[in-house]
Amino acid sequence: MRTLSDARDLKPANGRVCCAIGMFDGVHLGHQQVIRQAVSDAHQLEASSLCITFDKHPSTVIAPERAPLLIQSLDQRLEAIRALSVDATLILPFDEAMSQIPAEAFIQGLAVDLGRISSICVGTQFAFGQGRKGNVELLHQLGQELHFVAHGTASVALDGKTVSSTRIRQAIAGGQLDLAGQMLGREYALEGKVIRGDQRGRELGFPTSNLEITGRCTPPNGVYAAHAEVDGEPYRAAVNIGLRPTMKDPEPTLHVEAHLLDFDEEIYDRVCALTFVGKLREEQSFDSLDALRAQIEKDVVQARYLFTQL
Repeated sequence: MRTLSDARDLKPANGRVCCAIGMFDGVHLGHQQVIRQAVSDAHQLEASSLCITFDKHPSTVIAPERAPLLIQSLDQRLEAIRALSVDATLILPFDEAMSQIPAEAFIQGLAVDLGRISSICVGTQFAFGQGRKGNVELLHQLGQELHFVAHGTASVALDGKTVSSTRIRQAIAGGQLDLAGQMLGREYALEGKVIRGDQRGRELGFPTSNLEITGRCTPPNGVYAAHAEVDGEPYRAAVNIGLRPTMKDPEPTLHVEAHLLDFDEEIYDRVCALTFVGKLREEQSFDSLDALRAQIEKDVVQARYLFTQL
């Protein structure tokens, strides 16, 4: 799959493009249905399939106070899209200028840059353009004018409720990771670049990989056993998610710290993905670092035991 930042770079072989458009956070079962429709259209019409998405959630620009925590990193999103056999993905920067483009102008601009659009696929609730005035009905109207077919793909339901990014975020935040995985169509994974921490874990005898997770939805605070993957290599890990109350930081911030079992190498700036096996305990405050160290030793033993039960 090619990754583009300019629609004019696509240059489809037959001059025709079938597009799927959306934020696609999570690339869940409903999103997959939209994207597969574009891929199917492209196959039938001997056209190129193109997924069009955005570098950030539109709400971060339009209404920052309501911007959701995201399910995936951009790299995770692209990997999930790639798995659906799309020819290319166009990542558009969503900024103030983009937010002011009227819906009609947005689609007309794509038609100019891409050449001949054969179909556009979106979810039935998809809204786009200035003031979110664009919808499936408008796409049908523009399709008659610009000679493309518009598909408004119906939502997917699980347990009688619509699968949505919002529902998945709620499941993750509530610790219902199996439910989140069912709606994603794959195991839920929390991924982030490994950044330098304050070395507290190493001082305690349990060095940790600290993940950059700003703006990301995370499971509830606590200690977990998890599978970790770094550059395609699998590891087992004990993971702490929380505010580290024992450290008495004056301005505590959320940390995701993974202690990779039987591993003690620096992996700064590399990407680590965590899939959670089970929760070991809630986050708690200890009276001393020695007490914390003793508890971490127990956590590691419990994590190792849990892995033997898989």
